[in-house]
Amino acid sequence: MAFPSESELKKIRKKLEKAEGTLMLSPNATPLEKFRWDICQKFVIYKQKHGLSLEGMAELLGTDKPKVSKILRHRIESFSTDRLL
Repeated sequence: MAFPSESELKKIRKKLEKAEGTLMLSPNATPLEKFRWDICQKFVIYKQKHGLSLEGMAELLGTDKPKVSKILRHRIESFSTDRLL
């Protein structure tokens, strides 16, 4: 298999610019940030343990797939702690 051409690499880089991965917990996170992180981790663990799809988690939680996806990737800036609980 050959290394991708420069034009193929440019296409890949462009797609990656829009990608939103999972956020990590800052080393100097506050207790509240750690608590919120732990809540998200519990969702991730539950999903994996029960072999649920994103759709399955959304149905179980009574919400839509984009919100569940944000929670699973720790992108919870728009969620209150109460809402996460």
